[in-house]
Amino acid sequence: MRPLALFLLAATTLSASPAFDDAVGLYKQRKDAEARTAFEALLQTEPKNAEIPYYLGRLDLRAKDTDAAVAHFQAAVALDGAKSAYHLELGGAYGNQAQSAGLFGKAALASKARTEFEKAVALDPSSYDAQSALFQYYMQAPGFMGGGFDKALAQSEVLIKLDPLRGKNAKVALLVRERKFDEAFAIFDEMLRANPDDYAALYGLGRTAADSGQRLDAGLTNLQKCLTLTPPAGLPPHAAAHWRIGNIHEKKGDKAAARAAYQASLALDPKFQPAIDSLKKLG
Repeated sequence: MRPLALFLLAATTLSASPAFDDAVGLYKQRKDAEARTAFEALLQTEPKNAEIPYYLGRLDLRAKDTDAAVAHFQAAVALDGAKSAYHLELGGAYGNQAQSAGLFGKAALASKARTEFEKAVALDPSSYDAQSALFQYYMQAPGFMGGGFDKALAQSEVLIKLDPLRGKNAKVALLVRERKFDEAFAIFDEMLRANPDDYAALYGLGRTAADSGQRLDAGLTNLQKCLTLTPPAGLPPHAAAHWRIGNIHEKKGDKAAARAAYQASLALDPKFQPAIDSLKKLG
């Protein structure tokens, strides 16, 4: 058989079956028990389809069964080691395991996680999620485990090239973590010069002011401006902005204004736990 015919035969063999499409549909509808039953049946009929253990691993994560997730993602990688997403999920599952492991186990699992994140990035350098996972690893892991500020800072620049907004927010998170507040404020100032109505930058500067105790007046002004804008999808809602306004008033010693801000937050979202906790602590 000629090479082209072999290729076409392989492509036909690996194409998605109706049963697989149905299982994915159940997964997307969050009918997890039915999806698991469907994917487990497919393991018998499509044993070489790496997507099946991959989806089972994701179902395991939903069920908070990290050990099962690791086993399924390992199976997906064994079937198709060229898929960045499989390495990314396996690395994340190793990271979850590390959180509950002992000291030596934690180090070994963290090393495995980093290796998988690096493979994910090598396979798809344009994947923001993969690059972000590596950034998070560098930011959180100590130097002897392959992390550290310098590596995280360099990685944040990679993120900025892929997605300027999310990348800059990641860099700010790193700078704030290291208490490099002046550098963090400088990034927000730059973003606001480019777009004075940038909700993420307005909120971020306000949050950093609340956390650091610096530039409190500017932080308050920016958070108040957030309340006049519609929060973009995925960014903190107005309840969070009111809560941060309360934080700033507390830093300024105005308990009455802080209480009013926390109450305004809870008026918008009665279950917003940070405001509940802050109001209780305020007394």
